[in-house]
Amino acid sequence: MSAAAAIVIALAVLGVGAQLVLSRQLRDSLDGDLRNRAADIARLNASAPGVLTSGAVDTALAPPALDIEVLDRQGRVVARSTSLGARVVHTGDQARLAISTGNPTYQTIETGDAALRVYAAPLADIGGGPAAGGAVVVAASTKDVETTLHRVRTTLTIGVIAAALLGALVALALSRRALRPLRTLTAGAALVGTTGDPARRLAAADASGEVRELTDTLNQMLAALDSASDAERRFVADASHELRTPLTALRGNIDYVAAHGASPDVVGDLQADAARLARLVEDLLALAREDRVMHHPAEVALDEVARAAAADEPSAIVEVRQAAMVSGDRDALERAVSNLVANAVRYGPHGAPIRLIVDGAGGVATITVSDEGRGLGAIPLEQATARFWRGAAADGTQGSGLGLSIVAATATRHGGRLTADGGTFMLELPLLRRVSDSAATPQGAEPRKDMP
Repeated sequence: MSAAAAIVIALAVLGVGAQLVLSRQLRDSLDGDLRNRAADIARLNASAPGVLTSGAVDTALAPPALDIEVLDRQGRVVARSTSLGARVVHTGDQARLAISTGNPTYQTIETGDAALRVYAAPLADIGGGPAAGGAVVVAASTKDVETTLHRVRTTLTIGVIAAALLGALVALALSRRALRPLRTLTAGAALVGTTGDPARRLAAADASGEVRELTDTLNQMLAALDSASDAERRFVADASHELRTPLTALRGNIDYVAAHGASPDVVGDLQADAARLARLVEDLLALAREDRVMHHPAEVALDEVARAAAADEPSAIVEVRQAAMVSGDRDALERAVSNLVANAVRYGPHGAPIRLIVDGAGGVATITVSDEGRGLGAIPLEQATARFWRGAAADGTQGSGLGLSIVAATATRHGGRLTADGGTFMLELPLLRRVSDSAATPQGAEPRKDMP
């Protein structure tokens, strides 16, 4: 409907403009004919005033559509076209003004069913003829002009209506064809909303351009939601499985205490089970926090993060090659580096030094944690960072299997990544700015090392 309305408005404006132009041209043409006939009378009066009679006016100068009156200086009719019959051209004061002022004028006079266009022009006072110093009045009906304009107006009106109907039909057909993919897309989206199944995909038949891009974008969104839903289901299943073991042990020890009373060994087991359960819940909460978007990042100094993570481990050595600032969550970064230090203590050689190296070279801020152990060996990092994954070396050690998962998730949330090479793990983060050498390592001096 909007397209049809636009077509109607455009054609109406065009039609009005065309009528105005045509009306102006037709009226100018009529005025030109009147002026030319008056000029012919003026030339005849100047060259042969004696022959300026009614017969001469009819035969030589007046087409049938024109009425002509020639007046003397007193306003009396000297010659006239026979087409007037008994009629006279009612000019009012127009002829007298032309005689007295010497200026030609136009006037439109309403006479019944049609208007009369009248032109009065003065005649030169030369030649001594009867019309010398008088005026010539030439008149013509505007009926032909009005008839032509009416026909044009009718034709344009019919054309506008026809064009509007045709435009409406074409616009409706085109819009229905263009909106068909959107209707299919809407129906598919409504089905996904009704079933709550993000595994479904949207299809828009014959879609192209923006509709195809919208379909692909929505399908990518559904794929991301499906992946997130699968990850959530796996996480819940894994968490339930991991929580079952400490809860089972805890319930067994509680039942034993209820039946036999408390003993130092049972109390110790209860404390160990509770501590294990608390660590697991804490790691689960930490991992859940890493899945959220970081809304209010702050400037964090990586050397301070490294020192805080190594503060409780006597074998840890912090080396600051180039202090650097990053934008992020300080607590999450400290937890991630602490997990790497804890893994080095747990799986590295007992008592061997653990090195933490902070650097800000190449536009990347890094914290490297390395020990003298064999590390992951041939195990891919992607497998090691899976939730609840624990390698063969973890047998007999306390842990939730979430440490590296938390580190990897923290790195991803901060726009960085976790890499591993043997017993060396590196947390790479986008560099916010490098701290001056005076705040890190003096120029030309050895890198600073801290022994907590």
